[in-house]
Amino acid sequence: MTKKIPAHLQQFISKQYYQQYTPINHAVWRFVMRQNHYYLKNIAHSAYVNGLKNSGINIESIPKVEEMNESLAKVGWGAVTIDGLIPGAAFYGFLQNGLLPIATEIRKIENIAYTPAPDIIHEAAGHAPILLDKSYREFVRKIGEMGAKALSSKEKLDVFKAVRNLTIVAEDPQSTPEQVKEAENLVAEARKKVKGLTEADKVSRLFWWTVEYGLIGELDNPKIYGAGLLSSVGESQSCLAREVRKIPFSVEECINTPYDVTKPQPQLFVCKNFEELVAKIDDFAGTMAFRKGGTESLENALRTESTATVVFCSGLQVTGIVGEISKDEAGEAIYFRTKGPTALSYDDNQLAGHGTETHRKGFGTPIGRLEGRQALEDCTEKQLHDLGITENRKTSLNFESGIKVDGIVKKLHLVNGSPILISFQDCTVSYKDQILFQPDWGTYDMAVGASITSVFAGAADPYSYFDMQPVPEIEEQGARENESELENLYSAVRTIREQNEWNPAEVGKIAATLDEKYPSDWLLRLEILELYQQFEENNPNISGLVKALERPVWSPSIKQLIQRGLELIENK
Repeated sequence: MTKKIPAHLQQFISKQYYQQYTPINHAVWRFVMRQNHYYLKNIAHSAYVNGLKNSGINIESIPKVEEMNESLAKVGWGAVTIDGLIPGAAFYGFLQNGLLPIATEIRKIENIAYTPAPDIIHEAAGHAPILLDKSYREFVRKIGEMGAKALSSKEKLDVFKAVRNLTIVAEDPQSTPEQVKEAENLVAEARKKVKGLTEADKVSRLFWWTVEYGLIGELDNPKIYGAGLLSSVGESQSCLAREVRKIPFSVEECINTPYDVTKPQPQLFVCKNFEELVAKIDDFAGTMAFRKGGTESLENALRTESTATVVFCSGLQVTGIVGEISKDEAGEAIYFRTKGPTALSYDDNQLAGHGTETHRKGFGTPIGRLEGRQALEDCTEKQLHDLGITENRKTSLNFESGIKVDGIVKKLHLVNGSPILISFQDCTVSYKDQILFQPDWGTYDMAVGASITSVFAGAADPYSYFDMQPVPEIEEQGARENESELENLYSAVRTIREQNEWNPAEVGKIAATLDEKYPSDWLLRLEILELYQQFEENNPNISGLVKALERPVWSPSIKQLIQRGLELIENK
C-alpha cells in the first residue's frame, strides 16, 4: 500500500526515470552494493546488516523507488522520489510523516567513493535498510518532527539556496572547474552573513552526527549506523581508524561541532544504543520553541522572517510571519502582530472564516491575563457573562499589561465550552498612549490565552494555509538513445554476467578496446576480471588487466577502490 504524501510536501516530489540510468550508472550502484555486503557485515550495526538482507534491495541494479516503498510499507513507512536537495523543513517533514525522501540521481563514477550531493546510493543503500529497525525508526521520526518545526533564519535560507546550487553544479558533467569554484564562493559568501546558531542549525548538526555520521556501541570498538558512512565506500573503512577521534555521544557536543560535507570527518560521536539517542534527543526537544513557547520563542520566530505558528495555551494557533512584538517593562511579550496573510486554527485545523483571505494583512492580539489574574481561557460561561463577554454586548477588557480592549462582542468562539477567540466590532485596542487597533479597521479578532505554549516553523494547517497548486503530471521518458561506446561495453559485460553465457572472444575484444581507447576506466576492468575469475581463471588476458589496474597513475582514492575490488573478486 502506498503511504499518503501530505499535500504541502507534494511539490517536492519528482519521478524516477528508470530507463534513463546508463549501464555505467548500474555498474556504480553494483560496485558500492557488493562492497557494502562484503565489508560492512563486520563493521556496521546489526540493524543495518539485517536490514540490508531483508530490504529486498537488489545488488545488481539500481532499485526502483516504488519497490522500496513496498518494502518499507511492511514497517509502516514509505519512500518518495525527490529532485536533489530540498529545503530542510520539507526533508524533515517527510521523515516526520514516516516517508524516506530519495534523490533519484546517482553519483558519477568520479565520485563513487563519496559525493556531497544527495543520490540514490546514499538514500537507498545508506538510509533505507536500517529503517527496518523499530528503535531507529522512532529516533528518525522524532528528529524529523524536530527538524520540521525548528525555527531558522533568512540568512540560513540563502545558504541553503547556495548549497543546492553547488550540488547541482558539482554533479553536472558539463560544469567547468571555474563554475564549480564560483558556486563554492557563493556558498562561502552566504555563510559569512549567518550569525549564531538557529534551532534548525542545531537539529541539522544533530542529524549529521547521528543519522548521517553516527557510530554506536563501545567507544573502543564501535559499529557504523550513519547513512553517510554506510554509503561511502572509502569512509566506511577509514572512519574506524584511530586517527578519527571517537567521542561519547552528547547533544551539546554535537551541536557545538560544525561539519564540512566535502571532507572526511576528523571526529565521530558514539552512542550506546538507539534508546539513548531517543531519550537524549527528546530532552533536547524540550528546549526548542515548539515545546518551550514563551517570549524567547516568539522573538526567534520574529527573526526568521518566515511563516511560523504561534500557539496559545487555549489551543488557538496563529500562522503567519511575526512582524512585531510589544513587551512590558520586564521584557515579557504582551502583544504581537503578524504581517501579511495569516490564518487561525485549532488542533491543526483552520477555523472557518479565519483563513488568509480574512486576515490577508495580518493579525494582532494581546497575550496575558486580565486584571485580577483572570485567565480568559479558564472562564466558565457565567464568568464570561459577568465580564460582559456576551454576543452583541459592549464590553471593556483590561489586561494586567495595561492593554485595553473596548468593543461590542460580535462572536464568541468556544471549544468544549472554553473560549479560544473573541471577535469584536466597533473596537479600540490601546496600550498606554498607543492605538493598536481602531474601529474603522473592521472586525477585531482577539486570541484568548494567558501565555504562548509553542512556536514552530510552518503552518498549523498547511493544506489550508499554503496555496497548493496541482502537482503537474511528469511525462514518462523512454530508454536512452545513442549510448556511447563505453556504455555499450559496460552493457555487454552485464549481459554476459546476467545470462551466465561465457563468451571469451567478446570479453577479449572489450578488454582490448579498453586498453586502446579507455585507459582511465578501472571499474569495467574489475568487472571483466570478475568474469574471468568465474569462468576462466587462467586466461592470459588477466595479467594485462591486473597490470593496468596496478599502474601508478591512479589517485590514492581510486587505488583504494581498485584494491578493495580486487580483494572482493579474490574472496568470492
